Formats: sequence, structure tokens, C-alpha cells
Amino acid sequence: MKSPTRRFHQGATLIEISIVICVLLALMSTSLYFGSQIKEWKAGKEAAEQLRGVYAAQRMYLADHPTTAVTSLTSANLIPYLPNNPGVMPTVLSLDDDELGINVTVSPPVLTLGNAVYDPSGSSSDSLWDAGE
Repeated sequence: MKSPTRRFHQGATLIEISIVICVLLALMSTSLYFGSQIKEWKAGKEAAEQLRGVYAAQRMYLADHPTTAVTSLTSANLIPYLPNNPGVMPTVLSLDDDELGINVTVSPPVLTLGNAVYDPSGSSSDSLWDAGE
């Protein structure tokens, strides 16, 4: 009587291939999610840097003109005081690529979209989309 021999197939079963594909899809979707979050964070940090530059210009202007009220400031007043003297006010884009304005009549200055303050982070002290406190 012969003992039964086992055959070993070289290759993967359908279940093994399906598991590998599912793991790859999960990894890809996770990386896409975190990639978009990093892009939003980077945009917020860049906006905050621009806004801090305007805030520094605002403080330097007010130091040179101590009788000027913050509410009477204009962008033209601050342009000569901006870091690296760019000659124009910096531009900031929202997460939807809308151009944001900078309200220089408040201290610290804020980003605006239309007439509303723009800060998608929801906090005015996190230094994302704002000059922080």
C-alpha cells in the first residue's frame, strides 16, 4: 500500500492574493488621507508666516508713528515696513484657492474672505491661519 503524497503548488491562492490587494488598498488610502492633511497644515503655516510678517510691519509702523490709531492703518502704510521689502502686500490663498485679504485695521491682523475672518483651524492661538497670541 502506497502512502498518499501531497502536491505542493507553487503560487498563491486566490485568498492570499485578495488579502494582499486589500492591504495595499488600505495603505494607499491611508497615505492619501494623511497627504491631504499635511497639505492643509503646510498651507496654514505659510499663511501664518505671511500674516506674522504683516503683524511685524504693523508694529514697526506704529512704533514710528505712535499717534496713529490701528483702525486708520492701510496696506499702503505697511508695505515699506514688510520684511524683505517686497513692494506689495503678500497674497494668501485659502484651502479652496480663493485669494484672502488681510485686515490691517486690527491688531494682530487677520485673514479675511469677503467680510468674514478666515481661520479654518478654529483657533486664534494655534499659529495656523493666524498670527497667534
